[in-house]
Amino acid sequence: MGVRRWIEGWPVYRQATQGDLLGRGAAAKSDGSARIEARTHSADRVVKSICPYCAVGCGQQIYVKDEKVVQIEGDPDSPVSRGRLCPKGSASKQLVTGSARTNKVLYRRPHGTDWEQLDLDTAMDMIADRVLKSRRDGWQWEVDGKRTRRTLGVASLGGATLDNEENYLLKKLFTALGAIQIENQARI
Repeated sequence: MGVRRWIEGWPVYRQATQGDLLGRGAAAKSDGSARIEARTHSADRVVKSICPYCAVGCGQQIYVKDEKVVQIEGDPDSPVSRGRLCPKGSASKQLVTGSARTNKVLYRRPHGTDWEQLDLDTAMDMIADRVLKSRRDGWQWEVDGKRTRRTLGVASLGGATLDNEENYLLKKLFTALGAIQIENQARI
């Protein structure tokens, strides 16, 4: 009885007796693989997103359970990546859930050696004040008798991890501030 059970458990025997000659169906499935569930099986919902790393814009499916990211995979509906992700995109879950991720605003004062925590409102006010001061200090109404109305005190270098809409809004913001040094990493 033990030998017969062993032979019937053999995948080649199952292929021949179950009509699955190429071994692509149930005949090739072992008891162990039948018990395995996909990592995404327990997710409550799936959110479509774009990979944040480069300018390609690969589609991602973010699997969420109890409002926490449990898995990130390529989006097969994406015309850009068709369900594929590069190694960095495949590891993007760690960007959100990694233990090394900083969740607080850190600030190091000029000539300081230690970081201190700031609340978000204070940090945003500091940034706004510095941008306006730099704009004011570098403002040029005219150059060589020609009206310019620009500032050389503020510049922008956009990143390829931003999508078109974000780069468009940044371009509008810095143009409205009078900046003329506006560039994007993808063009450099």
